[in-house]
Amino acid sequence: MSNLTDFLSLSYAELEEKNLHAKEQRTKRVDPGKIQEERLRYLTDEKKIKAVTVMFSDLEGRLHMLDYDKKFLIKSHDNLTFDGSSIRGFTAQKESDLRLYMDWGSFYWTPSDFFGAGKVLVFGSVIDKDHTAYKGDMRGVLKDYAAEQHKKHDYTLNAANEIEGFVFKGVDAERNYATTGKFEYVNTGGYYHSLPGDPLRTFIDRVAEVQRAMGFENEKDHPEVAPSQFEINYQYSDCVNAADQIQLYKFICRQVATSMGLSASFLPKPVVGVNGSGMHTNVSVSKGSKNQMWDPAGAEKLSKFGWDFIDRILTVGQDTCLIFNASVNAYRRLDPHFEAPNQIIASAVDRGSMVRVPLGNERSSRVEVRSVGPDANPYMVLYSVFKTGIDGAIDPTPNLRSAKRYLPDNIYDAMANFRKSEWVTTMFGEHVKEQYAELKQGSADRCSRLLGTIVKVPEVQFHHEVYNQYLWNQF
Repeated sequence: MSNLTDFLSLSYAELEEKNLHAKEQRTKRVDPGKIQEERLRYLTDEKKIKAVTVMFSDLEGRLHMLDYDKKFLIKSHDNLTFDGSSIRGFTAQKESDLRLYMDWGSFYWTPSDFFGAGKVLVFGSVIDKDHTAYKGDMRGVLKDYAAEQHKKHDYTLNAANEIEGFVFKGVDAERNYATTGKFEYVNTGGYYHSLPGDPLRTFIDRVAEVQRAMGFENEKDHPEVAPSQFEINYQYSDCVNAADQIQLYKFICRQVATSMGLSASFLPKPVVGVNGSGMHTNVSVSKGSKNQMWDPAGAEKLSKFGWDFIDRILTVGQDTCLIFNASVNAYRRLDPHFEAPNQIIASAVDRGSMVRVPLGNERSSRVEVRSVGPDANPYMVLYSVFKTGIDGAIDPTPNLRSAKRYLPDNIYDAMANFRKSEWVTTMFGEHVKEQYAELKQGSADRCSRLLGTIVKVPEVQFHHEVYNQYLWNQF
């Protein structure tokens, strides 16, 4: 049978050129109306595109996707609705209708060999029935806050995330954990070591190629400390784009792994006895072209603005722990025997500290929040970090940066701190705060209260990124 389809399939070089141009438009803050007009004209003129995949994230950070026929989307892009009651943490059934608005600036061309021919991706904003931003859409909350800071202070909020993960044998290794009771490594070479052509190196190379094509501007990639663990780094960008890229990074990794008959896992600690996976979150604030974190005369060459930023984060370290460590499994990672960042201190050298001041210069000076797990909602994390660092209060305790205080070692203590926190209420409002806490409570109550020495089936089975609706409803 002959192939009768003729859908768009661009080379990786063409993809990179298009995606970098779109990224430049975002960086230069090109008028959204102009970008919308440009994208709609492109979709109309490009006959080989069949569908547009619109993406948004729920309150826990799980990525959702809807495919719209291109011709329908062009006519109805300003009137797209969906059932919010089917999204965990969104609306109740009696008030379920929500809208999706296209964020046309966050538009991506994708490699057809991994995502199919004739499709493009765009992130959407979730809008309530009264056409206001939906308060449970953390992407919208982050975007509004970043815009407010730019308008008030000419600030640009920059972020770069170092996201670790594991590659395991077999497709759907996490979903099948209830049956297998184990994860199987594809490589045991260790830190920085993987021979060309072995499964881990091949996986990393393919992911890096896709990222490059999608405008990530890669920096370096390598196997991590634990067996079958990886990290693929790319350039920093404004906070909304950075959070979008976290979602795309995990999406790309899972797609590439599946194509190889493997599974990419972002559980913080899927295997005991080896290092877990983190999402070290590097942030800076620039005003115009000046990095507000840099001061060559400051301690560790960090400015007073930077140290105040850190002190505000340390002040509410207990309160925000549930945001940064969003699952039962995440508290296995906060183990001091594995370089875990479980101390609520700041340090230039101690990798067990919650916040680190990396070696930097005028361009790269930044603050690194190390306690974040790779399964956290990236929009919620970056909003919390920037909102706290810029607008939070500072505990006047003299030794705040070095006092021996620790993050919770279990999700129940983290939930208690989160629920009683006035600062969390200030950031999210009472309703969203309680919605999020209830989701975490629901997962926790399906798992053993004590972590113990082995990874239990429920902490994988009922994890928000592994979530199986059929199993959840049987509980």
